[in-house]
Amino acid sequence: MVVAWPNARDLMTPKPITLPSDAQLSRALGLMRSKGIHELPVMKKKQLVGLITFETIARRTNLPLTTKVEHLLTLPPTATVSTSFAEIAEQLLAAGMRAAAVLGKKGELVGLVSRSDLVRAIPGLPTIARHRVEEIMSPIGIMVREDEPCGQLFGQIRILEEHPLPVIDRKGRLTGAVGVSDLGRVLWIPTVGGKKDAATSGSITQVQVKTIMHSPALTVEKGTTVGAAAELMSGQKVSSVFVLEGGKPTGIVSQTDLLGLAVGGAEPAGGSKLGDVYVQVHGLRGSGDPTILTEIDRVVAKGLRHISRHVRPTFLSLDITPHATHRSGDATVSVRLHTDHGIFYASKDGWNFYAGITDLLDELSEQARRVHDASRDRRRRSAKQVPVDEMPVDAELEAQLRRVSGRDDD
Repeated sequence: MVVAWPNARDLMTPKPITLPSDAQLSRALGLMRSKGIHELPVMKKKQLVGLITFETIARRTNLPLTTKVEHLLTLPPTATVSTSFAEIAEQLLAAGMRAAAVLGKKGELVGLVSRSDLVRAIPGLPTIARHRVEEIMSPIGIMVREDEPCGQLFGQIRILEEHPLPVIDRKGRLTGAVGVSDLGRVLWIPTVGGKKDAATSGSITQVQVKTIMHSPALTVEKGTTVGAAAELMSGQKVSSVFVLEGGKPTGIVSQTDLLGLAVGGAEPAGGSKLGDVYVQVHGLRGSGDPTILTEIDRVVAKGLRHISRHVRPTFLSLDITPHATHRSGDATVSVRLHTDHGIFYASKDGWNFYAGITDLLDELSEQARRVHDASRDRRRRSAKQVPVDEMPVDAELEAQLRRVSGRDDD
């Protein structure tokens, strides 16, 4: 049975909580913390003017909490009530945001679709839900020590917006996880009479991670279906789960990984073209050198052209975990490619991530060639092995042969 993909009308939160443009940051943070949300639509004269997000606020911790939200607005992706699940997922991935605004015929705000709304729908979509978590999990890059100060986390806000980071003790054991909601407990400090809450002393950046992390970290075993993982994430209201094998974390499945699976499994409108391939790069956000992404784009485009000779690529996820801080230094590069012939994977430790990406795309091209050749060989063998009684029959020719041979079986 074919299950129809839901659209924005099915997924959205109607009449979301909003803020006026002259509201203060303290009010925005208070709502985010109390409601467990990461973004709020900001209105001016009943018109949407942008979103205020936790990430935006966390990046500007030097601003007083009396600052008006209109000074920190972000323009969100927009959708109509008929926009499909896959289209919304692609817009959120492309914008690197957690929510899209749903607008009515007159441009009015009618709802908000978040990544959590999309993940909540995944268990009911068999084409996505039946996959296994190890097919889409990302490698665990950064780990946080439980005795580190929270101030270290502000440099990882973009990663925290995608998924919580694992927290380990001195022996390297997984003891919990820390995400943006946990960080919100430190960033949002109520004031009484103009002074900080008496229960909080010292700088908020010096609070140890272990005092705000959630524990235990949410985990699933290797072999768990994506549908089960999505249901767990929705039920526990978290944005990721760690994948265990033999009791040890081997990867992480985040909301963005789940959305990538949806984008990769969607049929592109208007036929299959190389330009329809969606490429997502993790690990280089915030880089001050635009030539890095430009060069990666060039390498990826060349590799995809070779791959497209054998299969139709739809989604490429590239994870780069640098081992050093200098440009194009030592790094682990992992790649996942969704195609019309399945999902392909490769990983490499290399001295230069440009060379690593090139080698991995060559490896994917070879994998795709082998799969394509095997599929072609199976079709040929199948054509040669059609049983005689299943061959198509020309009734007129058969009747003529019977008359010539003197046979009449009727």
